[in-house]
Amino acid sequence: MTSNSKKKEEVHLANGAVKQSTWSKVFNSNAVWEEKDEFLDVIYWFRQVIAVVLGVIWGIAPLKGFLGIAIFCIINAGLLYVYFSSFQQVDEEEYGGTWELTKEGFMTSFALFLVVWIIFYTALHYD
Repeated sequence: MTSNSKKKEEVHLANGAVKQSTWSKVFNSNAVWEEKDEFLDVIYWFRQVIAVVLGVIWGIAPLKGFLGIAIFCIINAGLLYVYFSSFQQVDEEEYGGTWELTKEGFMTSFALFLVVWIIFYTALHYD
């Protein structure tokens, strides 16, 4: 990373400390999240990306039925759990427990997954 791009990611605080941007924290293991909502936003948008990617894959595959939905739920919940418990190593109790982090933005990502899956499946495999 060049020094110019690093300067763009850092915001200098009044006391001389350096605050990292959200994007640099997302990819850094054990990042410090000062604001609770900032980490919850990362979880939410990570789920949306997973939903779009899996929807496209399921539509191209062509995967159908309950099996596709079940595999999506397992992958979506599993990836997020590994991200916040192993990679970021956040204190789940600070965010309301493991269940609260696991379900953060799940229904929105599920709806997005279904829309993308249906569109790609219909476009590619409908006679």
